Amino acid sequence: MRQLHAQLQPLAAPSLVSAAPALNFVWEDATPFGAIAQHLVNRTQFARMEHSLSNILSNVTLYNGNASAHDFVLEKGNIFNTNQNGGELVLTLTEANGGTRISSTRYVHYGTISALIRTSKWAGVVTAFITMSDVKDEIDWEWPGTQVTEAQTNYFWLGHADYSAGHGTTVKDLSDTYVNYHNYTIDWQEQELNWFIDGKVVRTLKKADTLNNGRYEYPSTPSRVQLSLWPAGINSSAPGTIEWAGGMINWQDPDYIAAGQFSAIVKEVSVKCAPLTGVTNASAMTSYTYSGNDSTGVPAVQVTNQSTLLGGAIPGVSVGYNFWLGVGAGMLCAVAGVFSTVL
Repeated sequence: MRQLHAQLQPLAAPSLVSAAPALNFVWEDATPFGAIAQHLVNRTQFARMEHSLSNILSNVTLYNGNASAHDFVLEKGNIFNTNQNGGELVLTLTEANGGTRISSTRYVHYGTISALIRTSKWAGVVTAFITMSDVKDEIDWEWPGTQVTEAQTNYFWLGHADYSAGHGTTVKDLSDTYVNYHNYTIDWQEQELNWFIDGKVVRTLKKADTLNNGRYEYPSTPSRVQLSLWPAGINSSAPGTIEWAGGMINWQDPDYIAAGQFSAIVKEVSVKCAPLTGVTNASAMTSYTYSGNDSTGVPAVQVTNQSTLLGGAIPGVSVGYNFWLGVGAGMLCAVAGVFSTVL
């Protein structure tokens, strides 16, 4: 199995990685790295993982940039495994923890990302499955509030939140997303972005249609995969956010009192990375880095052999949590491969 790396990682710590609860993902090359045209989908069944979460690093401060040791990191909140139905990851929201987010240790620069999810169902509570880059390119699936027959798609370019531009859409008439698993997919390619539900395309965005003032406002920078459950209906949120999420959270809700938490459940995640193109000596490449902006202000991305490990990323740079904010090199998505997990 060959591992790659990618720049722009958001986590780091001064100590070694330690074993901790985590997801089990498998990355496998279909061919030697230099031959990147083929892709092998290797879907590992969760039932074979003994209901383990050993590939999610539960202490974000212990991450040292070695993405081969863990597939995800728990950046905030609490997770556990139901040990039911072959294993399921539970994301929790409590009044105390402020929500839960896990993020992949590798970066994807185009590819197909899918997740099998049962969402939350409570006013003010939002389930999210997104990609996020260090410069705030973002592609979203979100489920706000009580609307369990709907799913929302959205995208952002460099963090520009232009809601008047109509970037968000709503998919209606789904079977109950709290009761039923649905397979949600982000198929992100260089020229086109598609959102799928249960194998059916529900939205298409073409890069050509994002041209504005001479530049393409289209997500184009290496991104991490994130799954989260977060509180939109709280006093610190903007009024529009609270309204979008269905109102304020009721911390006295009978479901919350009985379980001690709100929750969303993830059964499986898979990532199939797009092949690198136009890269010389691809087999030696290990990371993505930013090399400044192009003439239109769009960040330029390079594929390099720079290390992603703490102390090896950029000589002379001290690495702490801000490493995750864009200083240094992060692990590439495994090219010609897929990682799958049973949670």
